Amino acid sequence: MRASGAQTRELLVDRTLSKRRSARSSVVIVPDPRGRCTAGAPCCRLSASHQPTVRTARYPTDVTDAQWAELDPLLADPACLAGRGGRWEKYCRRVIVDAILYVVDNGIKWRALPADFPPWPTVYKRFAACEKVGASQRLLDALRDRVRLVEGRVGAPSAAVVDSQSMRAAATVGRATRGWDGGKKVAGRKRHIVVDTLGLLVAVLVTPASTQDRVAARSLLRRLRDIAGGRVSLVWADGAYTGPLIDWARKTLRLVVEIV
Repeated sequence: MRASGAQTRELLVDRTLSKRRSARSSVVIVPDPRGRCTAGAPCCRLSASHQPTVRTARYPTDVTDAQWAELDPLLADPACLAGRGGRWEKYCRRVIVDAILYVVDNGIKWRALPADFPPWPTVYKRFAACEKVGASQRLLDALRDRVRLVEGRVGAPSAAVVDSQSMRAAATVGRATRGWDGGKKVAGRKRHIVVDTLGLLVAVLVTPASTQDRVAARSLLRRLRDIAGGRVSLVWADGAYTGPLIDWARKTLRLVVEIV
């Protein structure tokens, strides 16, 4: 009986990691109610390949064991495990994910990452590498599909909602990526988003705040089509998306943009 692709992959992981297994197995360090640190479950499926974790979970953005059980299998294997060369990951993937979530949630500079996380250049490089290959989008798609299936929906949405929001940008943001939104009186950037009818995120596009919604929508709707496939056919939008965009979307992407 031939093993499935998933079984073959798991066997390869086990065999490869067994060669690197040592007496010092990496563990997640979880907080004790009395303020001490206690050893918990193995931190990630590559725990035998990196140095032991010695961090205490203390921030609201730290993933729970239940959340990590869903996230860990969705993360791609390192290149060295697939025979494509490269080094083994030095730090636990769970700690790296916690660090990225901390930066995103608090809106801080990478250099301001607390000292109990891995060095900020390491965290940033891992984040940038994931973004470069589209790993974050694939992770978002997988989690969104699971939620939709639990709610009794089909994985791919058939309808969506598009909107935008202008945000003030710090003085360190370059002029090439910032602008002035005359209507909202905001100098900074604008985030354009598409969500499904459950409010789950589908696609994001960031532009200077001076970019008109109907202009940015062309790139955003193309991204929606690439992500959701041919099943999505209806997009609800407000009056900022009127004009030639409606005919363009219908003829080019076969999408109906309905102004509400």
